[in-house]
Amino acid sequence: MYSLILLLVFLLIMIAVGVWGMRKTSTLNDFFLGGRSIGPWVSAFAYGTTYFSAVVFIGFAGKQGWGFGLNAVLIGIGNALLGAMLAWLLFAKRTRRMTQNLNTMTMPEFLEARYNSDHMKMLAALLIFIFLLPYSASVFKGLGHLFETTFNISFDFALIILVAITGIYLVLGGYFAVTVTDFIQGFIMLAGAIGMVIVITYKAGGLGEAITTIKTNYEVHVPLAQQPSWITIASLIFMTSFGTWGLPQMVQKFYAIKNEQVIPKAALITTIFALIIGVSAYFTGAMSHVFFDLSTLPRLANGSINFDMIVPTLLSQQLPEALLAVIMLLVLSASMSTLASIILVSSSAITIDLYKGYLHKEVGEKQSLLMMRILSGVFILCSYLISKMQIGFIVTLMSLSWGVLSGSFMAPYILGIFSKKITKVGAYAGMYCGAGSAIILTMVLGAANSPLASSIAMIIPFIVVPVVSLFTKKVDPAVVEKAFDGMKK
Repeated sequence: MYSLILLLVFLLIMIAVGVWGMRKTSTLNDFFLGGRSIGPWVSAFAYGTTYFSAVVFIGFAGKQGWGFGLNAVLIGIGNALLGAMLAWLLFAKRTRRMTQNLNTMTMPEFLEARYNSDHMKMLAALLIFIFLLPYSASVFKGLGHLFETTFNISFDFALIILVAITGIYLVLGGYFAVTVTDFIQGFIMLAGAIGMVIVITYKAGGLGEAITTIKTNYEVHVPLAQQPSWITIASLIFMTSFGTWGLPQMVQKFYAIKNEQVIPKAALITTIFALIIGVSAYFTGAMSHVFFDLSTLPRLANGSINFDMIVPTLLSQQLPEALLAVIMLLVLSASMSTLASIILVSSSAITIDLYKGYLHKEVGEKQSLLMMRILSGVFILCSYLISKMQIGFIVTLMSLSWGVLSGSFMAPYILGIFSKKITKVGAYAGMYCGAGSAIILTMVLGAANSPLASSIAMIIPFIVVPVVSLFTKKVDPAVVEKAFDGMKK
């Protein structure tokens, strides 16, 4: 009963914010970036809630918590310090200034303008639209499992509910609605994460007893030969921390900040938020060694462990109904904010980068805004269809998306905002190498090693881009000077 009441209130608030946001959204800039007027608290919460979704709480927490034990907590710490704090301190200022200098709103637009290329935007837009689909589908899949366990409703019906609500508030209100809901959802996530850890730890006999039990049972549940190596753990930390540096939906947050003065405060808030959420999620996953053994773990029909159901089952068995309702909102909040950002970036790839960028350059604001809303709905529908097909594990879907997108964009984006020497051909080489490496290595190494494949795909372009740039034609000096205008101030 508590869950249904809270869910209804939450969804009504989301719809109300969407309607309110629609009144404040009259241009494409408003819909995609909120007019570049977002303050530190809202920017920080938007970054943090986009970072963590059902993929972390359902897929990653369950799989890595069981497979890694307490070492899984290192992933959450790495996410906070590397994926959140370091990203803000290193890239936010330069990204905002350079995108303003070049008058660009999206990652594809930025790459095309920075490297003075006629077709880089098209390649980048296609990569974003195609490979954000499995990422979005993985989020829907995780949410579907949560609703299936919490409300005892079918996976398919849960997906329909999620698709409808996400579509309504996003399509109506755009980025303004997304950031306002992110702010609300962020506080729900913090309250739920802290409450979840406190109750689960108390039921395990206290923090000291819980840690001792996890360590002892982990050795029994996961034989030494099956325990992951430090290379595997490091690759996951690398992928989930540094991988965000090249994801378009994360970089977008830097475009939209009000001014450069908000960056230090936003960096601090984001770090604290990410630390609480990340550590809470992975510690809860590791607590599966306290409350389950090999005979009681959730399993698939073929007898293998159902990692996607470990955390939902643990929470449904151990938490009181009222707190379980808050946790349900926690995961729902995290996932809806992530979905909204992914959908915005993906629909912009078609509307801003392809349609308006190539086919109809003189299209008006009203037509562009309408098309952006329509394509947001189309992308949600495509994500729903993929998640309904139940293709692969959540972690594998997410790893492939992160590997391809971060592998493609991270080196051209990061090197491009720091160095004037990177060339157009070098950027192209980095994009092709990153995407190709992620796909090929995932196929060769297999799903179990997809994080390692993605990590390698992110590193290779940082070698390829500078080397190719040494031997290829430099970008027009006027374009470079325009991009770097004011960087030394």
